[in-house]
Amino acid sequence: MDDITLRQEVLDELEFEPGLDADHIGVAVDKGIVTLSGHTSSYHEKILAEETVQRVKGVRGIAEEIEVRYPFEKKTADDQIAKRAVDVLTWDVRVPHDRVKIKVEDGWVTLSGEVNWNFQRQAAVDTVRRLGGVVGINNRMTVKPRVSATDVKKKIEESMKRSAEMEANGIRVSVTDGCVTLDGHVKAWYERRLAEKAAWSAPGVAAVEDRIKIG
Repeated sequence: MDDITLRQEVLDELEFEPGLDADHIGVAVDKGIVTLSGHTSSYHEKILAEETVQRVKGVRGIAEEIEVRYPFEKKTADDQIAKRAVDVLTWDVRVPHDRVKIKVEDGWVTLSGEVNWNFQRQAAVDTVRRLGGVVGINNRMTVKPRVSATDVKKKIEESMKRSAEMEANGIRVSVTDGCVTLDGHVKAWYERRLAEKAAWSAPGVAAVEDRIKIG
């Protein structure tokens, strides 16, 4: 697919996403690398734009340069953001809220603490990013491995083989002290993202290093 066609595919997908106002998002494509610019009215929309582009076939990489611009009158104080973050995490059954610490400075939320699963770590981010006034999230939460490297490797490989949307034979998995390294080749960007998702979904995974090449 040439860059002009891919750019139009990306624009169409952004326009199609119901949770996103794409009027102020710019798209440029160079050799399959998509650069997003412009601004959104919330941090949630900023991340949603990136996630939407990842779905488009032919995208080889993303450079995300979108700004979050809240109207001045809607600017939320840091202490209000912090209180709301504590509240929503307390209500979210996926998150062990007693293990999560929150710090807010100039709209940037820093999450720290230790959890047992990566889905708990990601759930905390997904929940907080929807709050008004948030301009960015620094996720410093860690996952404490509680399973053997062999078990982790096996679960990741089995998960990738079950996926009908990717070719798992071209991917190699290695695990050391809770850190997963992915090597090999895939045909499309979205397959690379699926491999990362499979790796993060395994219990005890603390970090993922993605060395997978596209092409």
